[in-house]
Amino acid sequence: MDDDGRYRDGRSDFIRGAKDIAKVAKKQVGKKVGRGVDKMADEYVKRSYKRFEEEDDDDDYAGVPSNDGGYYRNDSRANDDEGHSDSTEGHDEDDEIYEGEYQGIPRGDSGKTGGMDGMAVAEAQQFRDLSAFEGEVRKDREELAQQYESILQECGHGKFQWTLYFVLGLALMADGVEIFVVGFVLPSAEKDMCLSEPNKGMLGLIVYLGMMVGAFVWGGLADRIGRRQTLLISLSINSVFAFFSSFVQGYSSFLFCRLASGVGIGGSIPIVFSYYSEFLAQEKRGEHLSWLCMFWMIGGIYASAMAWAIIPHYGWSFQMGSAYQFHSWRVFVLVCAFPSVAAISALSTMPESPRFYLENGKHDEAWMILKQVHDTNMRAKGYPERVFSVTTIKTVKQIDELVNMSDSAAWHEKWRLKLSSLFHQVWNNFQTVFSPEYRRTTYMMMAVWFSMSFSYYGLTVWFPDMIKYLQKQEYASRTKVFVKEKVEHVTFNFTLENQVHRQGQYFNDKFMNVKMRSMVFEDSLFEECYFEDITSSNTFFKNCTFIATLFYNTDLFKYRLINCKLINSTFLHNKEGCLLSDVSDENNAYMVYFVSFLGTLAVLPGNIVSALLMDKIGRLRMLAGSSVISCVSCFFLSFGNSESAMIALLCLFGGISIASWNSLDVLTVELYPSHKRTTAFGFLNALCKLAAVLGISIFTSFVGITKAVPILFASGALAAGSFLALKLPETRGQVLQ
Repeated sequence: MDDDGRYRDGRSDFIRGAKDIAKVAKKQVGKKVGRGVDKMADEYVKRSYKRFEEEDDDDDYAGVPSNDGGYYRNDSRANDDEGHSDSTEGHDEDDEIYEGEYQGIPRGDSGKTGGMDGMAVAEAQQFRDLSAFEGEVRKDREELAQQYESILQECGHGKFQWTLYFVLGLALMADGVEIFVVGFVLPSAEKDMCLSEPNKGMLGLIVYLGMMVGAFVWGGLADRIGRRQTLLISLSINSVFAFFSSFVQGYSSFLFCRLASGVGIGGSIPIVFSYYSEFLAQEKRGEHLSWLCMFWMIGGIYASAMAWAIIPHYGWSFQMGSAYQFHSWRVFVLVCAFPSVAAISALSTMPESPRFYLENGKHDEAWMILKQVHDTNMRAKGYPERVFSVTTIKTVKQIDELVNMSDSAAWHEKWRLKLSSLFHQVWNNFQTVFSPEYRRTTYMMMAVWFSMSFSYYGLTVWFPDMIKYLQKQEYASRTKVFVKEKVEHVTFNFTLENQVHRQGQYFNDKFMNVKMRSMVFEDSLFEECYFEDITSSNTFFKNCTFIATLFYNTDLFKYRLINCKLINSTFLHNKEGCLLSDVSDENNAYMVYFVSFLGTLAVLPGNIVSALLMDKIGRLRMLAGSSVISCVSCFFLSFGNSESAMIALLCLFGGISIASWNSLDVLTVELYPSHKRTTAFGFLNALCKLAAVLGISIFTSFVGITKAVPILFASGALAAGSFLALKLPETRGQVLQ
């Protein structure tokens, strides 16, 4: 009996021991899965911070901690691994058992018959791991947003932000200049390049098309490779092709250079606002982003002033034979590249956005930049002894998309794979803008951006065209008409302008060194006349007869002679090519530049008001209120029957609508999280340029026909935009996502 009892007790102990072993094995399996997930995330987050190793002779970086609360040491991961290995020492993980093995139940992945089930379980586990990882990333970003706001509060607002303000302002100024360049040079370039009406229209729109492409491309890249680096690349492309465009001679090459220049500057607005916002604390963000908008106005003023000072001076030119000409408008194009070059030089001294680094798991770089911001501001305020107290900053876990490249692959193949991988990353990030979480916001913002751009750009181009139309009407009303005049043996050596001669007879008359402007001869007879050194613009001979007449060194080409008869008449040494407008057009040129100068300067009050009230009344009230007032102001366009009235209305509309643009820029920055901010901003800005092209094309087609259609289109778009703006979430007082 004693033996039987000892046997039963031994058997019970054995069973209990087996169960205990099974429980321990189960726990070890759970730990193994957990460590696998942790390692998958940590291997992309952990970095070797060798320069932060504790050294007895280095006190500057000895106390900077790591992401997990410890200090940055190379052995931090090893210590963690040792903690795990202690519990499993001497145990082969491949031979781990689970609780049901002693009962004869096989593993789920054992045997050939369970292969498919094992794969399904693995896929399900992988999906659960990915979902858990995405949840952790979302939690990391929420914690980072709160902590980052606290860090910016400690850094304060001072010298560093104001320095960055002026640097990024130059980039925004370059964008404002780009909008005006083609419009200012077109009257001169069309004569220099013999542009037809379709070519002039394409040249006017090509900049917007380039900016549309650039905004989308550079906005997407800035979320992947960094704000500063992308902005430097885009500004470099803009400045290089702007420089080339001032020297190329042909229309096609000039068109391509302006297109490439527009692609380069297209990244300015999306990146500048996102970049600057990530250095601003919550209570300063709306105000200072609105102050930044001032530089777009300064760019317009700069372009108007330079055009006013340079283009009318046609003596500022040189020629190399008849094939190469460099006139004053090309000097203006060259000068307009200076803001972009200055922005590149200044931006090269500034750091990357620390928020971008933290979003990409680069704790070291972000910490150093934030410390630089803090120390710069504190020294400027007279507190150099204050120490940057932040030791640990939350970073976001990363999943790197690895590209498999063999060492033997050619360099171009490696670059192709890298670019392909970068393209897929940018495209995937763009698709997340339309994810369920942001889909409604994106569609609403698309509608607001489109309506604002359609009305604003359409009207701002329609205004100058209407002013030109009114000028032509007023000029035509002063036309002098001469009928059945007889002129014999007279020498004309003075300017003939704005006249119509019908059924006239000219015998043995000489036209020497004459400038003809807006001259029309109809059903007239020229007999034994002599034309020498004639320069003409908008001058035509219709149904005229020339008998024994000599044309020497004139630009009276055959397309100026409409249905005319030439009897024993000769053309010698005709002037070749297209000539620039003559000096008499200076007054008209000055008026165009002066109107643009006034229209740009008129936005100054709107900029000031929006900056002062942005953080007080909120983004949505500012956007909707300004849009409603702009909508009402559109109805005053029906009273613009004179040149001065149209100029006043242009200034009124520009001064009111600028507040809408400022609030829309701030709202776009704050509605999207940092890892997709420039992508979303770039896409919306690209849509803005598309709407601008449509608005310009539609509005200008009604110049001289009717005012009702542009007024209805503009007011309707602004009303719809103001209504939709109220449906957006208010972002005032919120941390930067």
